[in-house]
Amino acid sequence: MTNLGRVGLAILTAATLATSACATSTAPSKESDAPSATGTVTLVTHSSFHLPEQVLADFTKQTGLAIKTVELGDGGELATKLSLTPGNPPGDVAFGVDNTYAARPVRAGVFDEYVSPAAANGAQEYALAGMPQLTAIDFGDVCVNIDTRYFRDKNLPEPVTYQDLAKPEYRGLTVVQNPETASPGMAFLAGTVATLGEGWQDYWRSLRANDVAVTPNWSTAYSTDFSGSSGKGPKPIVVSYASSPAAEVGKDGAAPPTKALLDTCFRQVEYAGVLRGTKNPDGARKLIDFLLSPAAQATIPDEMYVYPVTRGVALPDSWAKYAPVPPKAATLPADRLADERDGWVRQWRQLMGR
Repeated sequence: MTNLGRVGLAILTAATLATSACATSTAPSKESDAPSATGTVTLVTHSSFHLPEQVLADFTKQTGLAIKTVELGDGGELATKLSLTPGNPPGDVAFGVDNTYAARPVRAGVFDEYVSPAAANGAQEYALAGMPQLTAIDFGDVCVNIDTRYFRDKNLPEPVTYQDLAKPEYRGLTVVQNPETASPGMAFLAGTVATLGEGWQDYWRSLRANDVAVTPNWSTAYSTDFSGSSGKGPKPIVVSYASSPAAEVGKDGAAPPTKALLDTCFRQVEYAGVLRGTKNPDGARKLIDFLLSPAAQATIPDEMYVYPVTRGVALPDSWAKYAPVPPKAATLPADRLADERDGWVRQWRQLMGR
């Protein structure tokens, strides 16, 4: 996933899934004072994981452990593949399972229980009820984004809420992602369920009648169809992330031409957990602790375009100004997401004629 498409989803996740695992080793540079690794901890993660080499080298210096990464596609595929091998893991620790998929591997017995001592400094606020196996590492919010220039030039009021997108004055202006194939599409669907309750089906009927466009993935919607991005497409309204405007800041620091609608956000939280059956549980726990350290957390916004969970970690200046944390993002219990997600998607297909 690109930095912009990162939340996700894990982010957020993106729609294209890797068909095989890709393993790489991360080791510090061979400088005179470089730490010498005496062991390895294998991190199983999604294809969007990235931290600076120096930060990873700091972990090796502190623990004597080099980090080897095994990538299993996007966040959804990561959760699915881990769920197929409980007790026989492809590594020691996993990172990147988010709240929309978390219940599946937890129910399958993929993780051992571990609550990091560092979680008391913020991460516990994002803990999932009844799931002490998972430790929150970062979070992001899927929100509707708009091209503010379009509405200014057309002298058209900017939309604010979910319901606004179904109004006649916004007919044909919105592009969303398919929840079957794109993490932000699933989060947007979940957001409509959480916000609108039993009226979510009628809402989607209204969106369809208002000529909403649907793409298979985030990158097509944002980078091709959205008028506020580099693709300069025809749609001034898109489902993306609360952090997306920060990536549109001009090279000269000029304000971005886009903004997120903070009343349309659904929160996605990414978790790490010790894999049951690991041969290095101590190294796995140390890596989770390290991912919550201020040094590692401070790199998360710029490297993965999500928000840190550890309290006191400052956001980059452009984020504080143009990508503030939404004050009231919608959420749903992980168990409900696991139990009802497939049914929501089936209903969505019927509602959208797919």
